[in-house]
Order: sequence, then C-alpha cells, then structure tokens
Amino acid sequence: MNAPDAPYRPVLTDAARPSTFEVEAIDEHGERRTVPIAGEHPLTLYVDKRELLTIMTLGAAPEALAIGYLRNQRLVDRIEDIVSVQVDWDTNAVAIVTRGGLKDLEGRTAKRTKTTGCGQGTVFGDLMDEIDRLSLPAGATLTRAALYDLLDRVRLHETIYKQSGAVHGCGLATNAGDASEILMFVEDVGRHNAVDAIAGRMWLDRLDGGDKVFYTTGRLTSEMVIKCAQMGIPFLVSRSGLTQMGHDIAKKVGMTMIGRATNRHFLLFTGAERFVA
Repeated sequence: MNAPDAPYRPVLTDAARPSTFEVEAIDEHGERRTVPIAGEHPLTLYVDKRELLTIMTLGAAPEALAIGYLRNQRLVDRIEDIVSVQVDWDTNAVAIVTRGGLKDLEGRTAKRTKTTGCGQGTVFGDLMDEIDRLSLPAGATLTRAALYDLLDRVRLHETIYKQSGAVHGCGLATNAGDASEILMFVEDVGRHNAVDAIAGRMWLDRLDGGDKVFYTTGRLTSEMVIKCAQMGIPFLVSRSGLTQMGHDIAKKVGMTMIGRATNRHFLLFTGAERFVA
C-alpha cells in the first residue's frame, strides 16, 4: 500500500535474478578455470492476461524493465496507469495489470519498424510519427569537465561486463556544473533492455530528465535516440559510434550526441550549441 503522502507506486515484486553464473573453462595453457558468465533468461510480458512479447534479459531489474518497455513504446501514458507488476521466474513471465487496458493494442503493434538494436529489435512504428512532438529543454548545457567526470566514473564503476563480458550497460547521471554523478547503472544482454529499465526506474522515482545525461556502451541508433528524447534527456553519450538515422533524429529533436567517448577522447556529433568546451 502507498502511504497517504507518498508518490504512487504500482504493486511490485522484487524478483531480480543473479547477474552472473560460474562455469568451468579451459584457458590457453590447458588449465581449468572457474569463470563468471552473464545470465540470460526469457521473460514473457503479459498485459491484462494477454501475451505481448518475450524479452531475453539478464534479469537484474525485471519489474523496471517491464514498466520501461511499456513507457518507451507509449503503450501506457503514466505510471498511475499501472496497477501491478508481478514477476514469476518459475514460469519466466511477468504479469502486468493496468487500470484501463492498453488502447488500440492491435493497431499499434501491427505497425512495426525493424531496427538494428539487440535485445528487442523492434520499435512500434508510430514512435517514428511522434518525433515532431518531442521537445528537450532549450537552456540545458554540458561542460567538458562534467563529461570527463562522467567518463571517469563510468571507467571506475564496477560492472558485470568487467566480470563476464557479453552485456551492454546504460547509466543515468546528474549534470551539475563541472561535476557528474551516476544515479543508476543498468546492464542487460541488450542495450534496449537496459535503457527501458532506466526509463521504468525514472517513472517509479519521479526523476526528470532535463538535467541528466544518459550514457550507453552501445551504438547510437535511431531507437536509442528516440527513447532518450522520450525521457526528456538532452545529452546522450556513448563509447561506441552511431548510425545515420540516429544522427538525423538527434539533430531534429535538438539532442547533444557524443560518441567514441573514452578517457579524454570524444566526438561531438550533434547539439554543439549545448556543449561548453
């Protein structure tokens, strides 16, 4: 139950799976070693008892992943529209109950645009039609010092990738003057799972994106840019590169997009007017 003065939260399970599992391998010297590998689990989303899709996931934040998926696909408009999210790993399923059902589910899911993303690989086509409605805060800026601070924190951050590889990571960070702080860092087998989990947590924690920076280890595709813009985040940073459509959409929505960002190296692709060098 929600306290009378507390922000609304759906009824949630807390069903995180272990992120890594140990297996035996033989190294180049013929020696047997125990090494950690990333988990991977199918999770089928049921909305109001109706099957929606199956996502392959690390399982570290399944409730937030489910909420963020519905948010980023614009299948629900508010966190208050979600009554409960219940994960059951015995059946590899998550049961989501909404307050009024999903509007025009058949029509919205029939129109799909294939993407280059791993993990989900599809984005509902009407998201492409809503780009013109997305707007980002005009006065937000990012300093070079804050960018370097973020890259330092990411480099030192203990991650599942350092233990086992085979995962993508996404982080949400503050942007205050010349400093940055990682608020949350989510890893999953697909980068779109990680960004959806952060979107879900932002809804649950009532976090605004206008003064935040989004970091991803994956490439900057059109879907990553759209999702970041939907969360109202004006700055998107990656250690990887980008696609042409990602570049075009970032320019259209006025997003500052920085790629190939490692140590003190980066490439500023769009939104240079927001960057304070």
